[in-house]
Amino acid sequence: MIEAQMNVAVAEACGWTEVSARHRSGKAPNADYIGHEFLPDYCNDLNAMHEAEQTLKRMGQEYAQNLLEIVSRDAGIGAQYAHGSFAHLKATARQRAEAFLRTLGKWEETR
Repeated sequence: MIEAQMNVAVAEACGWTEVSARHRSGKAPNADYIGHEFLPDYCNDLNAMHEAEQTLKRMGQEYAQNLLEIVSRDAGIGAQYAHGSFAHLKATARQRAEAFLRTLGKWEETR
């Protein structure tokens, strides 16, 4: 998935409605404002991903496993992280967004 698709998918999973990928906007969940707002940039903003991660109430272990696999994959050949390592603490927002979407079964491979 490209970042624009990822941002839309994470936003929808977090409860955003009327999401427009073209305008990168939508209606925020539980917002008092009735109009559209810009979507958070989940792929580049760790704070936005931290908020998204809070929605994974019962999937913490699966999310952590996905995140560790992604960080290990991106580190390249020869970089192996054992279960329980702290490599995921340095995960980028994009890596966290991918793990989030994989955990929810919403990840789509780029063709």
